[in-house]
Amino acid sequence: MSSDADYKALVAHGRRILGGVRIGRPGRSHLYWTLFPPAQILRLRYRIHVHGRSHVEKGPAILVGNHLSLLDPVLVGIANRFRVTFFTKVEVFERIGAIFFRWTGQIPIRRGDEASTKWALEMAADAVAQGAKLSIYPEGTRSTDGVTLHRLHRRVLIPVLQANATVPVHAMTIAYTDKRLWRQNVEIRFSQRLTIDFDEKSADEITQDITEALIELGGMPYEHTFSRIHTSAREST
Repeated sequence: MSSDADYKALVAHGRRILGGVRIGRPGRSHLYWTLFPPAQILRLRYRIHVHGRSHVEKGPAILVGNHLSLLDPVLVGIANRFRVTFFTKVEVFERIGAIFFRWTGQIPIRRGDEASTKWALEMAADAVAQGAKLSIYPEGTRSTDGVTLHRLHRRVLIPVLQANATVPVHAMTIAYTDKRLWRQNVEIRFSQRLTIDFDEKSADEITQDITEALIELGGMPYEHTFSRIHTSAREST
């Protein structure tokens, strides 16, 4: 766990890497639990059902999920009484609504930038050391059709798993199902702890194991191509 001085230096380094973007206190925001009660207003729009919560024990964990909507990690957060920290593309910190991501201590990352990725991984390690649940969405962007699981990127997933080898890892799926009047049902599922062993398996094999765990847990179709959605068409899902 980083000392306060080391943490402040790491945050300052991140601001320089990201061109002075206001990033708050990634992984350590004091406002996270203050925002938890008002965020529950989303339950007026979404009826959330959580399955397998008992599989996720107290303490740090890595939650590897499929990605359908910008609200995925937010709904996971309000439906569970543990701190959820996740990677967010840096552009989000420059838009309207960025204050939410700063105040909840999310970790900005610039795609394709090695220095930004290295820094984000250090911030993630600190968050895990603080006892947070680190959510990773290795598809890299949202599903093209809001249902299908796409091929997982290894760029962040594998380094995170290697750096936190003793931390429990769980598959996590989310599905937006039928609507009743104005409320939409949301199904969130957690798997039992996954076996991650880099001594016995290659990075490709572990990525495949996680892919299969997601498919088994969520029952969604799979396409072995990277998701390519870059528009905001589904941001309101």
